[in-house]
Amino acid sequence: MNTYRFPLTAALLVFLTFSLSSCDAIGTIFKAGAWTGLIGVFLLVVLLWFIVRKMRG
Repeated sequence: MNTYRFPLTAALLVFLTFSLSSCDAIGTIFKAGAWTGLIGVFLLVVLLWFIVRKMRG
């Protein structure tokens, strides 16, 4: 199980790097509204925390 942890993490980071552009994300947040952006950022942080916690076991 440990042999698959690094490639999976690396692939996830590469995917996130290419799929999310910071300028596009910030622009979309401000177009949608501050509260929507705040909720979206909160949900993203919770999702990332959940994923990291599951990877650590």
